[in-house]
Amino acid sequence: MQLLDGRKIADELLETLKNEVIELQDKQIYPKLAVILVGDNPASLSYIKQKRKACEKTGIRWEQINYDESITTKELISKIEELNKDKTIHGILVQLPLPQDIYAPEIIKAIDPKKDVDGFTAYNIGKMFLSTEFEHLPPCTPAGVIKMLDYYNINIEGLEATVVGASNIVGKPLSVMLLNRGATVTTCHIKTKDLKAHTLNADLICVAVGKRNLITEDMVKDNVILVDIGVNRKEDGKLCGDADFETISKKASYITPVPGGVGPMTVACLMENTVNAAGRANA
Repeated sequence: MQLLDGRKIADELLETLKNEVIELQDKQIYPKLAVILVGDNPASLSYIKQKRKACEKTGIRWEQINYDESITTKELISKIEELNKDKTIHGILVQLPLPQDIYAPEIIKAIDPKKDVDGFTAYNIGKMFLSTEFEHLPPCTPAGVIKMLDYYNINIEGLEATVVGASNIVGKPLSVMLLNRGATVTTCHIKTKDLKAHTLNADLICVAVGKRNLITEDMVKDNVILVDIGVNRKEDGKLCGDADFETISKKASYITPVPGGVGPMTVACLMENTVNAAGRANA
């Protein structure tokens, strides 16, 4: 069994991006990320801290705009439109989840696709469906999973891949990216009748649900490749994923740890999207 070490790959990617930022700065281009935070959700604050640290490591400029939960959808869209026009800003990120009174799809739709470094707009998601050549600003978590598999030379062409979770942020785009690379993809979700039947057949399982121990050792075959994207907290406060790591790691050929697997890759791919957006804006 080999661990898929997301932290190691992410650190290497950030180092590469640091050099790319220096090259852009030599051309008077200063990559900059604007982050909008509404409210003070503890998880959101933690994620933003990680993103800011990654910006500091790579030399990407950072602007954080904080609002309390009373802000309206209209006011938020007005701010995004202002950032869309600001040529010094190359990436716009609205930290999710947003308060219930704000309709998130409208907010995402307002972001200029060229600055959509989260890869959530219909334009960027739609381009991904065409082929790998059009994955210019892909959603960061699926992009991180693909990068991780590539790093370990795991050829997914022809593999039976089961993606558990069908969100617009992870499950659906990851299914498309795997399909683009020649995998045979099954996408499972909350209404899937017999999850075990699908996971037992899989050479590669990617799980992103947020339910601890959803995937157990009896649900996977020998030498499975397991990518655990879920984040949950145990009773002692420690983080864990959606799969039973202890038992599955004895059967798997490759497996991601939680924490230290996909999480750091998501942040690193956000930085990569920001640098790419800055380069494309000035091409």
